[in-house]
Amino acid sequence: MLSATLVLFFINMPQLNLTERDKKFLLKLARESIKYYLERQDLLTVSAEELKRYSPTLLEKLATFVTLTEYEQLRGCIGHLEAIEPLYQDVIENAVNAAFFDFRFLPLDKKELNLIKIEISILTKPQPLDYQTPEDLINSLRKNIDGVIIKKGPFEATYLPQVWEQIPDKEEFLGSLCVKAGLPSDIWKKEKLEVKIYQVESFKDE
Repeated sequence: MLSATLVLFFINMPQLNLTERDKKFLLKLARESIKYYLERQDLLTVSAEELKRYSPTLLEKLATFVTLTEYEQLRGCIGHLEAIEPLYQDVIENAVNAAFFDFRFLPLDKKELNLIKIEISILTKPQPLDYQTPEDLINSLRKNIDGVIIKKGPFEATYLPQVWEQIPDKEEFLGSLCVKAGLPSDIWKKEKLEVKIYQVESFKDE
């Protein structure tokens, strides 16, 4: 059963009101930002006049993740958990960081530019998940809905909701997330972790 806190958060999830045109623009912006950085080692800029052609939502401070895949395999994924800058700017920076500064992968090279697929996830504000026991934690998580952040001291990691597609078992999901954070896979069963959840609106290349 969901706690009252979780139910309240679910009801109050913000509606972003992004049009399909907005989404196509953001996907194109992410790709052009990667190409621009490849050629000039600098961040792409967008004029105020061009931004006026799209929804005001692009100017709102929103947190995003940009995920790159190549032949359906992860090629980079970087983002922010908290909103720190306008949506369009966050997409530019995270696209470049996913392509060139994800330490798990070599920097993208020019021949890969037409091979990668791009997915953009726009996050709701992370909310603390108050739980008492490991079973309570398991029961509170919603597969394919909740992105999860775990933290223990200096160790922290997150999985976007899309990761449930690869790891649908809740115990395995939490264990893998703990390992990603640099913690033992079963620490969530033995010690209390700081846990937050969030949801996303995501869209990707066809």
